[in-house]
Amino acid sequence: MSDASNELIKMSATEAVARLRSNEVSPLELVEASIQRIEAVDTKVNALPIHCFEQARDQAKSLDVEAHSVNPKSLCGLPIAVKDYNDLCGAVTTFGSPIFADNVAQQSDATVRQLESNGAIAVAKSNVPEWAGGHTFNPVNGLTRNPWDMRKSAGGSSGGSGAALASGSVWLATGNDLGGSLRTPAAFNGVVGLRPGPGRVPRGTRLPSMDTLWVEGPMARNVDDLALMLDAGVGQQIDDPLSFDHAGPSFVEALEGTGMPKRVAFSPDLSIVSMEKEIAKVCCSAATVFADIGADVTDDIPDFTGVLEAFQTLRAVLFATMMEPILALHRDRIAPEIIGNIERGLNITPSQIFAAERVRIELYKKVIAFFETHDFLICPAASIAPFPVDQRYVTEIDGKPCETYIDWFSITFALTMTACPTISVPCGFTSEGLPIGVQIMGKPRGEAALLRAAKRFEQAVGISTQLPITPREGR
Repeated sequence: MSDASNELIKMSATEAVARLRSNEVSPLELVEASIQRIEAVDTKVNALPIHCFEQARDQAKSLDVEAHSVNPKSLCGLPIAVKDYNDLCGAVTTFGSPIFADNVAQQSDATVRQLESNGAIAVAKSNVPEWAGGHTFNPVNGLTRNPWDMRKSAGGSSGGSGAALASGSVWLATGNDLGGSLRTPAAFNGVVGLRPGPGRVPRGTRLPSMDTLWVEGPMARNVDDLALMLDAGVGQQIDDPLSFDHAGPSFVEALEGTGMPKRVAFSPDLSIVSMEKEIAKVCCSAATVFADIGADVTDDIPDFTGVLEAFQTLRAVLFATMMEPILALHRDRIAPEIIGNIERGLNITPSQIFAAERVRIELYKKVIAFFETHDFLICPAASIAPFPVDQRYVTEIDGKPCETYIDWFSITFALTMTACPTISVPCGFTSEGLPIGVQIMGKPRGEAALLRAAKRFEQAVGISTQLPITPREGR
């Protein structure tokens, strides 16, 4: 790719949008730079298999930058990646399934529509697992590799978004998160990802409208860029009855606030999950960063007893609600793990649902009590390092067998059950040079304070300055 395009790719999203606002660069120039980078690196990574190049060029040429420049929330023509679980008008939404390989969206969903209204231009769609999962591969678009070591998984289900950011193909990308689908790939790829509280970012109609487990959220190379994308992505859309308009200062402005955490809690395993020793050690060391910036660090965390089983129950019910009609028509074209998820949901008893909801209700009470004395809860963003790409899913952690194919990311779905905003931020590397991330969980509706603390943490750790990277073959 040209030297000029290469320099544009190296800029942060914040820098790129500032240059768009000042007319130092045009949307078309950034679209072309993104396309050149995709063509240069993504044949190996396969993070962005669905290209929207001509559509993006047309939008870049027609965008009224002057009008967008007076909108403080606008991205002013910045190219982004849209996850292949989201509808983008004129592009296929495959969900990684051969059933929907030719499914062209007739309109953008609420998540994408909100971003488009604020000046985002989708240049490509990011790869996903078939329907759901923690490892990004599917029979339609193949396998996504981790740019830090292409022998390793990029995580999932937002693995394509995470890998595209790390490799510099785009500046921002959409993600979504049920059990960790945004936070795990952020950790695996050395980028940042925010699981906001329910309703903060509007969702499309494919999801049950009153569900609060599955949320949409931004992914970026650093916290400043994440705040920029969150500002562009929040707001009420009529499709989503839980969505609401943001009141108060922008999230970018909130980063400049002076309030810092006074007391935080750290746990390597929430006392309920298995954890690789190296991951626990690196994350424990990273937690001391909060002590360095003046916070008291304790191990006084809420009690998560029963939360994992409760999540498994509620997740199964969600899958059955969404996918029972598809299973009835296309069983032979659905991955066995997903069939198992749906069938588990169909066999859940009312008493199991009642018990799971009671656990969730009690957990929220415990979390509220926790936040009376603490500002944040910190724990690893994954129990393991990125694993080999030819491994379908993780079967054991630190020598302990996993009972289900999603057990290995239970450290993230435990926090899903709190409904609190949670960010995944890089905190270090394994002995093999693979990224490790921590989760920082904030108070309900506390995204602004959470982002501010995450930025201070990110500055102290210093990993974001290493991005974007040229994809590596591995050692």
